[in-house]
Amino acid sequence: MGFKSDWNQDMKDMPGVVQNLVEGTTPDFNKAFRGLQQAVFVENTLTVATKELIAVALAVAARCDGCIVYHVKAAIAAGCTRDELGDALSVAVMMGGGPSHYYSGRAMDAFNQLTAA
Repeated sequence: MGFKSDWNQDMKDMPGVVQNLVEGTTPDFNKAFRGLQQAVFVENTLTVATKELIAVALAVAARCDGCIVYHVKAAIAAGCTRDELGDALSVAVMMGGGPSHYYSGRAMDAFNQLTAA
């Protein structure tokens, strides 16, 4: 995924990428992972929006473009604003240094593209 991404296209491509793993593992593994996601991303002490911002920050720290676009899109759906994302990304940079600084820029680019339409 080079320096500039088409984040909307990346979202469309993601099911096919993930399908590669699904076909290489047991059905129970994939059901368990989806179940974990569903259990985590519900309103509890933290809002879903806050959890998605945490997920974006962790995706930045892990340098995972697929994770970034997935959780940025979910953060948008949960009502996160550009300013809230920027605040979460500042924490990611503080914790992760230079690489997180670069990937935070990618996350903001994803937000800008995904909210442009």
